[in-house]
Order: sequence, then structure tokens, then C-alpha cells
Amino acid sequence: MYKNRIREIRMEKGMTLEYLSRISQVSIGYLCHLERGTRTNPSMRIMEKISECLGKSISEIFFNK
Repeated sequence: MYKNRIREIRMEKGMTLEYLSRISQVSIGYLCHLERGTRTNPSMRIMEKISECLGKSISEIFFNK
């Protein structure tokens, strides 16, 4: 199963999904699908936007076991 740490890191930073969506310019719906694992292949640009906003590397968020 696909697993990323978006929700975990977002919650640690006290961010709402709405706030992350606004600052990353990624839709709430898409972020929600990524967090749940129902979307599993985000583009490099999407991963860059999310990782920049969360202050973590792409590998820490999307490729961490």
C-alpha cells in the first residue's frame, strides 16, 4: 500500500488541510486523496510544492518507509 507522511507532518506543524492547500496551491480534494492513499502518483511539481510548504524533503514525505 502507498504511504506518505503528508498528514503526519501537517498535523505536527498544526496546519489544517485548508491552510496547506492555500499555501501550496494544491486543491484540498487532491491533498485529501494523497493523504488517504487513494491517489498514489503525484507529479514532481506537486511533490515539490507540498514538501516546500511542509519544510521537508520530497523523500522524507513521499518515500519514507
